[in-house]
Amino acid sequence: MISVATWNINSVRLRIDQVIRMLSEQTVDVLCLQEIKCQEHQFPAQALADLGYVHQAVHGQKGYHGVATVSRLPLRELGRHDWQDNGEARHVGVELTGAGKGLIIENVYIPAGGDVPDRDVNEKFGQKLDFLERMTCWADGLDRPTLIVGDFNVAPLDCDVYDHKALIKVVSHTPIEVEALTRFGDAHGWVDIGRQFIPAPERNYSWWSYRSWWRQRDQGRRLDHMWASPDLARQARSHRLVEETRHWDAPSDHVPLVTEFDL
Repeated sequence: MISVATWNINSVRLRIDQVIRMLSEQTVDVLCLQEIKCQEHQFPAQALADLGYVHQAVHGQKGYHGVATVSRLPLRELGRHDWQDNGEARHVGVELTGAGKGLIIENVYIPAGGDVPDRDVNEKFGQKLDFLERMTCWADGLDRPTLIVGDFNVAPLDCDVYDHKALIKVVSHTPIEVEALTRFGDAHGWVDIGRQFIPAPERNYSWWSYRSWWRQRDQGRRLDHMWASPDLARQARSHRLVEETRHWDAPSDHVPLVTEFDL
């Protein structure tokens, strides 16, 4: 069994103690982090290596964005796609070379897209749509079983947000974003692992805004995802959200997702 987790940590240096706590409490072989907000030489590599996560692929950026994949299992880095076409650190791909040999894990942080869902007046929204289009072209050419995980910044289903009618014009849940993500899904026949194990319309949120009292109002969205090639999806045995991390002091606004595969 191989367990893979994804977590938008919203500053790994600020929350390294929480990363260590989560890894100490959960069974995780490979952890994919997004929004690490540091350069590669600033990444807390030793703290994670001390836990056994000695294999690391870090694509960092000063103060913003950034992704990292750390593993107890040997891996090799495959690439860093610039799907936003502006040099931002938003992707790193790896392949396991020891246990789970051949498993490809793509770690991605899709842009949030700003506040206005109109590319003519909001450059960031246009960049998000273009990012998804470039990802779709890439996925169309995949010929090996692959797992793509990360903060997609899109809640695709009506039940993936606390109030569909209230959020249908809010960036992350607009029809144009959902359509773009659907095209990406169709390009490779991806299986949404989250909904494979927690079928719609069951509650399945991974993000709650810092601006609302989340425990009382539960105004969540499902922005974080784990999608697998069809053959790989059939090897998935369990999937869970580690929602208790959102209760911790000064937490990330996202919670980890963990999937176990029988490889």
